[in-house]
Formats: sequence, C-alpha cells, structure tokens
Amino acid sequence: MPELPEVETAKRGLEPSLVNQVFDDIFIHQGNLRWPIQKNIKSLLRHKKILSLSRRGKYLLINLENGSLIIHLGMSGSLKFSSKSSIKHKHDHVIFKFCSDSYLIFNDPRRFGSIHFSKELNSFWLIKNLGVEPLSDEFNIDYLWKKCNNSKTSIKQLLMNHKVVVGVGNIYASESLFYAGINPRKVAHKISKKRLSLLITEIRITLSKAIKLGGSSIRDFTNSNGKMGYFQQSLAVYNRENEPCFKCNTKIKRVILGQRSSFYCYKCQK
Repeated sequence: MPELPEVETAKRGLEPSLVNQVFDDIFIHQGNLRWPIQKNIKSLLRHKKILSLSRRGKYLLINLENGSLIIHLGMSGSLKFSSKSSIKHKHDHVIFKFCSDSYLIFNDPRRFGSIHFSKELNSFWLIKNLGVEPLSDEFNIDYLWKKCNNSKTSIKQLLMNHKVVVGVGNIYASESLFYAGINPRKVAHKISKKRLSLLITEIRITLSKAIKLGGSSIRDFTNSNGKMGYFQQSLAVYNRENEPCFKCNTKIKRVILGQRSSFYCYKCQK
C-alpha cells in the first residue's frame, strides 16, 4: 500500500503540472471505489482552480478555492497527468479534464483507493483524527515519550497507529526500528527516552531517503510518471526473512504483529 513516501513522491511529481489548472469536466467510469464517489462531485469541481497540492498522511490533497479534493491511492492506485487526450486504459476509473485540454487520470486495479471532496478539510472524517506528521516538528521526543508511556502495545504497532503518527507504514517502520536497534515486539512503554529519540531520527532518515528514491514498489506502486520507486533495493530487513543481516550476518526473522508481517534481526534489535 502506498505510504507517506509514495504519496509525497506523487505530490511532488504532479504539482508543477496541476497548480493553476482549472477543472472542466470529470468522467467517472467506475464510481464504486473503496467508498462511492459523491454524486455532486462534478458540480463541486467544475470551473474551480487548483491553488496548491499538499499531503496529509497517506492522502493527497488537491486544494481549490472552495475546498479540497482528497485522494487515497489504496493498494494499487496511481495518478497520471497527460497533456493530451489518450486512449482509456483498463482500470482508468476517473478522468479529470482541465480547461487546458489536459487530463489527470486515476487508475486503480483493486479499487481500494478513494476520491472525496470536502469544503472543511480539517473536520473531514478521514482527516480529523490523524496523528502528527513524522517529518514535522510535532513528532518530537516529548510527544513520542508521552504516547509510549500510555501504551501497552508493541512499538511497531504504535508506529502503525495512524492516530499517533501518520504514514510511516509497515515497510518504513520495520526499517526504522532496525536502524534504531529496537525489537519491533518490544512494549512501547519499556523503551528509554534515549532510544526513542534515536528512533525518531531513524524514522526521519528512512522516510527522507525513500522520498528521494521515489518510494518503494514492492507490489503495484508507480509514481505520476509511471516509474517505479527504488527504495526497495536498499531494504535492510523488510521482506528478507532468512536472509543474512547486513550488520551481523544473522538470519532475518519474521513475526506477525497486529496481523502484519514484521522483519527484524534478533541480535541487532533488542
């Protein structure tokens, strides 16, 4: 599933082409995505200008003069900008046409993505309960220390809780915990402040590196240009069960936490 780096990559790729575009029409070929597209979305968007693009967690935000278009890429969704009309491809469920005769195409084979419009973004039901951004100043040691002290869950599950911190995701949580030397199964409130401070640093380093490399393409994700991300080529533990640890040569283990696979080195991560 596209996480923060993948969505940030898509945002940065689309931003130069989309800002100042004006919506002309919307062609909805399949409106039953993860949630049905609201019926009045055409009238809400038509003739409205795109002022900016932003991101909140895993949601891409296309900000207009009258509200925001909220797009979630789900498991396999992608967005592609085209400067001219092209042949509709399979799974091109929604096509936004601009007055410049260019197009934004939402493709989603699994249909787990979603498209919404909200006039009040901060109170929108998918946005209002999200935790802090991991690359923001709000994600600091005082914040994480407090969240961990009040938690009896594992540190990996805490990092995956979008009400605590958004967009870290399974891959990047596993990688960050490895570089911080913390076992993903360790109960959050038993981790020292010093180690949590290191974890914050490693999360920021890992996410920043993933953004620079265009995200990960473990399954279906491609960026706005149709290219795959390359972060997966530098993975230290994720999806490397029984392969040797890069640090100590011990075989990487896999454990299920919160119904998700977690990968770690039992010697390097305590």
